Amino acid sequence: MTKTVTIIGAGLSGLVAATELLKTGHHVVMLDQEPAQAIGGQAFWSFGGLFLVNSSLQRKFKVHDSYDLALNDWLGTARFDRLEDEDVWAKKWAEAYIRFAAFEKESYLKSMGIKFAPVLGWAERGGSSAAGHGNSVPRFHITWGTGPGLIEPFVDYCLSHPSFQFLPRHQVTAIEITDNTIRRIEGNILEQSDVERGAPSSRTIIDTFSMPVETLIITTGGVGANHELIKQNWPKRLGKAPEKMIQGVPDSTDGKMLKISEDAGVRLVNKDRMWHYTEGIQNHTPIWNKHGIRIIPGPSSMWFDATGKRFDAPDYPGFDTLHTLESICKTGYDYSWFILTEDILKKEFVLSGSEQNPDLTDKDYRRILKERLSSAATAPVEKFRTDGEDFVEADNLKDLVSGMNALAGNELLDYEEIRKQIELRDLQVDHPFSKDPQITFINGARHFLGDKFIRTAKPHKFLDGRKLIAVKLHIISRKTLGGIQTNLNSQVFNQNEELIKGLYAAGEVAGFGGGGVHGYGALEGTFLGGCIFSGLRAARGIDAE
Repeated sequence: MTKTVTIIGAGLSGLVAATELLKTGHHVVMLDQEPAQAIGGQAFWSFGGLFLVNSSLQRKFKVHDSYDLALNDWLGTARFDRLEDEDVWAKKWAEAYIRFAAFEKESYLKSMGIKFAPVLGWAERGGSSAAGHGNSVPRFHITWGTGPGLIEPFVDYCLSHPSFQFLPRHQVTAIEITDNTIRRIEGNILEQSDVERGAPSSRTIIDTFSMPVETLIITTGGVGANHELIKQNWPKRLGKAPEKMIQGVPDSTDGKMLKISEDAGVRLVNKDRMWHYTEGIQNHTPIWNKHGIRIIPGPSSMWFDATGKRFDAPDYPGFDTLHTLESICKTGYDYSWFILTEDILKKEFVLSGSEQNPDLTDKDYRRILKERLSSAATAPVEKFRTDGEDFVEADNLKDLVSGMNALAGNELLDYEEIRKQIELRDLQVDHPFSKDPQITFINGARHFLGDKFIRTAKPHKFLDGRKLIAVKLHIISRKTLGGIQTNLNSQVFNQNEELIKGLYAAGEVAGFGGGGVHGYGALEGTFLGGCIFSGLRAARGIDAE
């Protein structure tokens, strides 16, 4: 039977759900508070990273992966410990998502015309134990065209379909549920805005609306731009909430729909689970407020806290984001430092975001070869190096430490202490057998050809006359890991744990599935994938009704 399905939120999960519903003959009405030019939401700005298991690219790189290995990695990272309550559906979603990533995801994306760049990344490497956090093998696939390339086929399909109606500048402020059935949505119509995509848009109200709905999907994202909500839900296990954070998502990612849904009787779970990066740098050309960019680092930079103490395993670049976040927050400071050589910067620094990777975003093979295989850093990295506020360079360590203290506005860093720690590390570089865990990890990483040729510098001494670089790293807000609890069809539960007729949720607002498919931590490439999978599940659940 043909349905009219209303979707709140024009991000990736909403677009996937809309596409699949349109394919099966349904009508879709999509609302979003942002202007029409912002369609695609956060996904547009992403690097386009996708988690796949036993993919054709992995096999080409001779990476042996499997459902069982990926599930073990996921469960070791998620650490579900609320299985009688908040995690009951989250764990089911995790198992279903790994099946999707192993057996269906690649073919589905290809059916939509989506391809992958010839690069395979190894994110969240773990560093603690085989049973703990991290990817045992490289699984980070980069969409050809990055974020814009990922959303394009869904946007094009929806906007060209006669049964699709798009209502930008419609800000939902209330949903009505009676007799455990979704009935109506209400909200404001905002004035038109021609700001560039991602920039803060006007919140001036020119009218209101009230709309009856029979089937509703909520796909409005998380709380990444709402620092008040982040601090309100900040878990004690991560230490003190940072006083200052920069922002990895546009201001429109305000999390307000979570509160609106809860006030209407929807069940929210795992509010204390969140994902913020620790390698943030302030954008030299900001688009939204407090705009930050994340460094996606290779494994070789030395990482120090604000007082100059080197972090221990697993707090190495690219190994365990949330453990490092906890370690930083427990120092009492909200920043940390990389110290590295120019050689490491050139080979290992990649910046997250579609606009920071124009070679991949523009699908330019020649530029990729020039940018990724040359002896120089990429142009966007060089731009931050020269124009960014957080970089310090020097020809010797003493001047570097002096510059770091000047940038931080204090005298926390002691040159002799930092010199001693780097010298001890340098002593471990001359032979292939090392008791320094970071050097051992680097040697292991270089067994993977993708790391050896593109992402991991050959181990070398820092204090042998090379140019030295320090980067002040900020905590950068990003993802909500909890949210609206749903079953495997993305149907929403009420606060009595009963399914609400006609109400669905997908994407980040639903914790990427089930109210928290990631548990406590993520393996990366799983946020966009979670949007795709939960959007698919919502569409299939509605179609099967």
